[in-house]
Amino acid sequence: MSDVIELLEHDHREVEEMFAEFEAATTAADKRAIADKLIIELVRHSEAEEQAVYPVISKKVDGGKDLVEHEIDEHTQAEKLMKQMDGMDAEDPQLGVLMGQLKSAIQEHIREEEGEAFPKLRQATSKDELEKLGTVVQGLKKIVPTHPHPMAPDHPPFNALLAPGAGLVDRVRDLVTGRGKD
Repeated sequence: MSDVIELLEHDHREVEEMFAEFEAATTAADKRAIADKLIIELVRHSEAEEQAVYPVISKKVDGGKDLVEHEIDEHTQAEKLMKQMDGMDAEDPQLGVLMGQLKSAIQEHIREEEGEAFPKLRQATSKDELEKLGTVVQGLKKIVPTHPHPMAPDHPPFNALLAPGAGLVDRVRDLVTGRGKD
């Protein structure tokens, strides 16, 4: 059983690989497919963090509320970039520019989470709590949205109330369009 920090760090490595795949892609179709997969993964990851992990950090970590506000602000900035990229024509040179901006923002976010937030969370919670949180995050990633919704609430309890409905709509849309499939 993975604890939540191991799970989220694994997500980080996958996302870093997707950025490298995007940079190495030679066709517009490949770039679009990778961008879609990347957006899906980043949205699912950030939604699960906001609903399950950040409330625990806010409650249990010294200075947790401020730390969480900073992390949520970074998620919001990334969501705005992803919203611009979502559905953008793969031939549009702006897609690569936005991807570069997103990569920089996400790399900084990963450094901060892995360097500060995750060590503090590990210190403030038991191994059992981290494992239970990992199970919750895995479950949430199956129902949260797959498209960016930068105007949607990102603080409890409203984010948890709206996410399953938006997630269902996003998944139906993805199924119909084939988005995120290889």
